[in-house]
Amino acid sequence: MSELGYVLGAGLALKEFPWRVCWGWWCARSRGAGRALRVAVGERRAAVGMYHSSTQRRHWTFRSEEELARCRADANRKFRCKAVASGKARQSDALLLESREELIICKYYEKKLLDFCSVFKPAMPRSVVGTATMYFKRFYLNNSVMEYHPRIIMLTCAFLACKVDEFNVSSAQFVGNLRENPPGQEKALEQILEYELLLIQQLNFHLIVHNPYRPFEGFLIDLKTRYPLLENPEVLRKTADDFLNRVALTDAYLLFTPSQIALTAILSSASRAGINMESYLSECLLLKENRKSLSQLLDGMKCMKNLIKKYEPPRPEEVAALKQKLEKCHSSELALNANLKKRKGYEDDEYITKKSKMDEVSRYVAKELFIFSLITNKNGKIC
Repeated sequence: MSELGYVLGAGLALKEFPWRVCWGWWCARSRGAGRALRVAVGERRAAVGMYHSSTQRRHWTFRSEEELARCRADANRKFRCKAVASGKARQSDALLLESREELIICKYYEKKLLDFCSVFKPAMPRSVVGTATMYFKRFYLNNSVMEYHPRIIMLTCAFLACKVDEFNVSSAQFVGNLRENPPGQEKALEQILEYELLLIQQLNFHLIVHNPYRPFEGFLIDLKTRYPLLENPEVLRKTADDFLNRVALTDAYLLFTPSQIALTAILSSASRAGINMESYLSECLLLKENRKSLSQLLDGMKCMKNLIKKYEPPRPEEVAALKQKLEKCHSSELALNANLKKRKGYEDDEYITKKSKMDEVSRYVAKELFIFSLITNKNGKIC
């Protein structure tokens, strides 16, 4: 029953996956290229299906905040062990970030990611923003900011989300949204492309994200058609949108189903407007006789509201101090990877020499031919 809103909002026609050169680029470099294609195509075709059969539910929805905290602590511990094993740091080294400090850095860059998406030109659909945010959250559940700089991971998440959610912008358009001069934009793009395969691998090739926006629209349609007691459900939209924006900054996406988040946004908006929606839950959603489901729904709503209430944006002075520590972690003294340009944010990187134009054209043609061969059958038809 908790997935009703998702079903209601899943009536959009499924489009073909936009296989572009960029997909060919990373697939060609990966031993798991065929697997990546099969998983992405399979999930894309099932994207309008039920959330309960998705990889998001099976692999990226957690039982509690404590479980998330353990994942982040493990990621921090693994990097510390690697740093100690390399002989470049001690376990108690003050240069290394604590798990709590890493979370503050992640919160800071997650807000930066949302700010970047909000002013993106052309306007970025909310589903793309939600997908990018989820990629970022998932990545740093199992990785440390001390190993992979969140500045470039943040941009790579947005870049990949544009492809997966079929928001067609060129790479030049994408980096054109950065407040950088042309050489800076070229460096950013070079690093985004270097990190793209890493990001996909760390997401375990689970690229389809179920956002709460479709079930949210589904609930509004349901209110308009089956709940005449509410004359104009659109009055709930603005406050509900605000709720969704605030909950996106928390861990709710990793703890609750999209429809739970969407329904909580609707009910929270109604509550603030002084509208009683109890009859909608009991009659329209058939929860009158199912007290257990109703109780679980209400508990989830309370938990989400508590997540929003206790969320604290990072303090600027604290972020400034932690960013200094972070840069030291990415310095040559502590760097664990041989290739530093893949570790650091592009704003700290050295100038990356451009390849010749003919090399770029040759690579483009090779990638185009490779990906075309992967997605067509013997008759030349798209699979």
